[in-house]
Amino acid sequence: MADDMHYLTIAQSAKLIQSRELSPVELTRVHLARIEALEPRLHSYITVTADAALAAARAAESEILKGNYKGPMHGIPLAFKDIVCTKGVRTTAHSKLLVDWIPTQDATVYAKLTDAGAVSLGKTSLHEFAYGVPGADEAFPAARNPWNTERAPGSSSSGSGAAVAAGLAMGAIGTDTGGSIRHPAAVCGIVGMKATYGRVSTCGVLPLAPTLDHAGPMTRTVRDNAMMLQEMAGYDPKDPTSVQRPVPDFSRLIGTSLKGMRVGIPQTFIDSVMHAPEVLTAFAAAIEVLRGLGATLHAIDIPGLGEVNDYGTLILTYEAYQYHRSKLAAHPEKFGKAFRDRVLVAANYTERDYQAAQAKRARLYEAYARVFGAQVDVIISPGRESSASTMKALMADPLVIRGSAHRMYNLSGYPALVQQMGFDAGGMPLGLQIAADNWCEDVVYQVAAAYEDAAGWITRHPPVA
Repeated sequence: MADDMHYLTIAQSAKLIQSRELSPVELTRVHLARIEALEPRLHSYITVTADAALAAARAAESEILKGNYKGPMHGIPLAFKDIVCTKGVRTTAHSKLLVDWIPTQDATVYAKLTDAGAVSLGKTSLHEFAYGVPGADEAFPAARNPWNTERAPGSSSSGSGAAVAAGLAMGAIGTDTGGSIRHPAAVCGIVGMKATYGRVSTCGVLPLAPTLDHAGPMTRTVRDNAMMLQEMAGYDPKDPTSVQRPVPDFSRLIGTSLKGMRVGIPQTFIDSVMHAPEVLTAFAAAIEVLRGLGATLHAIDIPGLGEVNDYGTLILTYEAYQYHRSKLAAHPEKFGKAFRDRVLVAANYTERDYQAAQAKRARLYEAYARVFGAQVDVIISPGRESSASTMKALMADPLVIRGSAHRMYNLSGYPALVQQMGFDAGGMPLGLQIAADNWCEDVVYQVAAAYEDAAGWITRHPPVA
């Protein structure tokens, strides 16, 4: 089993650990060896905490042997995007500004997962402050896509996506302000969830745009994703955006029938966006899989989706500029050129511009509210317009805001997940997005798990050693 232990699921490993058939120490060593072997090609980590990981794994093993099993995260090796604060371990945001910064407190999501017994392997690469683009002046090497290292692993939770896909972590935390969990999930062939806004605390996660920011789990399977979210979710009084709402069993609907499930398709919007032909072919096949599982398909219309990227980018950059403006003025040389150029655009925005964009955002929320519940249970769409960009193309035009698949759910706050939807002719992953009404992550997981089981894409892994 050691030869492919890095591709065990969290669910499989948890059962083996609980029954004492698998040692958390052995599992952690396998992942650390995998990191050592592949990191020179993938650059998915900024900081690997090998000694601390082994110490945590030994502590987990001792607790379990004494009969103190904490649950399915106990002894599971995870990674954390390097804007998630970790007490005593540097948190760099992939920026020269914070290259040596060591927080004195843990982010809530980190504390929740490690308190549940998870083992932290270290901190993963990203785009600078979750919004820059790889460039010659960046603080650390850019992460690479394990399916093809000439391709990008998605923005901006790039290292988390690459690490999970290649078996360098069993799961990882990403953040999502405009699709930064779901984009890497789509192009790395994994599962990424942006839960309802306010479901998961962002306390201790360095902000990009606070009214859009989410933290969420990235895993290789839907069931693993639900298990991670179970430990991450919940009200946090330290986070002003956190919502005091009971946390359900996110896995409770997994395995139940989709018969009668109403699936909405925003076909007019999909047709208005330039998609690679292979994406549309794979999406049509995914629709037929869901139909075969008993779902009913319904055409829906969400007015205003075509302008989401424009006003969504305004809101994002305006908020990011407010957060970073003093440091940008004092130490511009400590930020990458791509990040500076993207964020400084907002110096020309007024409060009136921002409030007008927020008014459009409110109308978008109401448009979705009229559709969810009354018309459909979930909405599906392609998880990305194409497979992964080349690194060369990404770096050649850093100011382009790529993709229109995700930002509507950051603006509206509704939960959305991206999972595997097949592969293009070059063997690169494609993604399927599933969204549902607020606080209905369990419904998203129900549909996503049924599709995952029927489609069978999760048996394929990147062609790395």
